[in-house]
Amino acid sequence: MYRILVADDEPIERTVVSKTIQKYFPEQLAVILATAVVVVSIMALVCCYLTPEEKEPEFVFSYAENQGEDYPTTLGAKYFSELVEKRTEGRIRILVQAEGTLGNEKEVILQMKYGGIDFARVSLSQLAEYAPELNVLQMPYLYEDSTHMWRVLDGEIGAKFLNGISDDELVGLSWYDAGARNFYNSKKPISCLEDMEGMKIRVQESELMEDVIGALGAVAVPMGYADVYSSLERGIVDGAENNWPSYESMSHYEVARYYTVDEHNRVPEMQICSGYTWEKLSEKDRAIIMECAKESARYERELWTERARESKEFVMSHGTEVVELTAEERKRFRNAVMGVYEKYCGDSMDVIEKITAEGAVR
Repeated sequence: MYRILVADDEPIERTVVSKTIQKYFPEQLAVILATAVVVVSIMALVCCYLTPEEKEPEFVFSYAENQGEDYPTTLGAKYFSELVEKRTEGRIRILVQAEGTLGNEKEVILQMKYGGIDFARVSLSQLAEYAPELNVLQMPYLYEDSTHMWRVLDGEIGAKFLNGISDDELVGLSWYDAGARNFYNSKKPISCLEDMEGMKIRVQESELMEDVIGALGAVAVPMGYADVYSSLERGIVDGAENNWPSYESMSHYEVARYYTVDEHNRVPEMQICSGYTWEKLSEKDRAIIMECAKESARYERELWTERARESKEFVMSHGTEVVELTAEERKRFRNAVMGVYEKYCGDSMDVIEKITAEGAVR
């Protein structure tokens, strides 16, 4: 019906089609364009990596990572890629693209649902926007410590949630560590619940986290990760919350020197695969990828522990004042957010009780 020609003077028919697509299918168009960019990038990278002696791989897949090249999750992704290529004897090559090259986590998840990106490591807070049942695992003050969390995630409960997202669009592979999130600010040390009153705290774009901050008496300010430093510097926000490596790597210690260790969130991260990609793989290759993902997760956890220790030591040597909440005060913080549990996990309190019970096992 419509002629679509490539010429200096574009026919009116092509313009009509283009405008129609943009008007009625904006999301799909964005994904298509993003997918095209990914495909072209992968082809270019493959050409760069292959030597004349190397055999062309059967599959070349993309892997999205939004952290820097030396970050534990990125190094874990690269280790995963190396393991897969070695154990498939070069038949499968996975190209890790870090620093948000393929988009932010929300965009990456959307592209994966359409088959535009093959693998990724994403935060549970972003993934829970598509799979609300995952909210259970990121509730505030849920775990006693890291040992408690890994006992849960490496056990029956974790396996159930990992397999739970495995539908036609996404496949869960393994759990990555992202440490514990704590509060930091530019105003004063936070040593009790009353110190939170009225503080403007930056949070991720997550309704759950907005409710948590509100329950603690502070004001939640959702904003992008890249805007936090300047916002702290200019007083748009008083504080933020994140783990030690992020606080250090983004230089937030320069503009917010008061760091309170309350460990309000231990939000794990998940390695995932696009359902479209999974369908292309044989059962043998699926097993290899699952095995490599879990092995890379163990490696990433070791890297994370070491990086967190180094980051803490670095910022303290550069003037960060650290406050450790007492057990009694931490209990007050947890009690303050119980209404959030009721809102997001009202139908899953039995799972919460099981997770809590795991913390009593020593």
